[in-house]
Amino acid sequence: MKKILLIFLFGLFFSFKPEKITWVAIGDSITYLSDHPEETGNRITKGYMARIVEKNPQITYINQGHNGWTAVRIAEQIEKLGLVKADVYSIFLGTNDWWQGKPLGTIADYQNNTGVATSFGAFRVIIDKLKSLNPSAKIILITPMQRTDFVYIANMKNNAYGCYRDKKGQTLEQFVAAVKAIATLENLPVVDLYHEKKLDISKLVLFKRLKDPQTGVYHHHKYPAYIDMPFNPEKDEYPYPVEAIGMTYDGLHPSDQGYEVITQKLWKVFKQLR
Repeated sequence: MKKILLIFLFGLFFSFKPEKITWVAIGDSITYLSDHPEETGNRITKGYMARIVEKNPQITYINQGHNGWTAVRIAEQIEKLGLVKADVYSIFLGTNDWWQGKPLGTIADYQNNTGVATSFGAFRVIIDKLKSLNPSAKIILITPMQRTDFVYIANMKNNAYGCYRDKKGQTLEQFVAAVKAIATLENLPVVDLYHEKKLDISKLVLFKRLKDPQTGVYHHHKYPAYIDMPFNPEKDEYPYPVEAIGMTYDGLHPSDQGYEVITQKLWKVFKQLR
């Protein structure tokens, strides 16, 4: 009898398979580039999704990152994105809404489902869609991280100043507060990257290499010294050589170091999901 019981328990143990988890990661270029290191000049090896999967191989993910997209545009195109039913959804948006000057709106726009005219309203459209795909899915919100002067590695004419200044009367931190307010209202977990000390604006790049217009000599400038210093994308060299890489490789997009910080914070939430 004992032998039969042992054989039964042995078979039961080895027939048990850990539960598979499907994760859809919705975001902008920070999410998209996670799987496209060649578009970063191979300055990264892998992003936050692949790093999460390394911690739990039972997770499979779908990258729904879209370069340059705002929460507003995601909401506008929500029925065309091919979103599927999943166990977990993450939403990592907001930095482009700020830079492109999309009206933030108020929490009332979210509560009243006023549509895509504001970022608050856009988040409601996105979250409603995810709930319709799977009412029992876990939804994780991720705030924008701080950003300093961005210069696109493939086209230096594509550049932007950092969050040390507002854009069209709105600060990036206001968009962060909006994401957190929605998380509170909906009782959703939120990963606050903006206030993570390891991702502070002073740590995003180690320096910015700029040419003195008078002498033509390049100098390394740390934050905040480089703010408002002249940079000519048509004549100057790329301001962020490899040695300048900090938590980002271009002032905006995470480096391997930055992605690891994001992963560690996001993993704490994944471990708590049931």
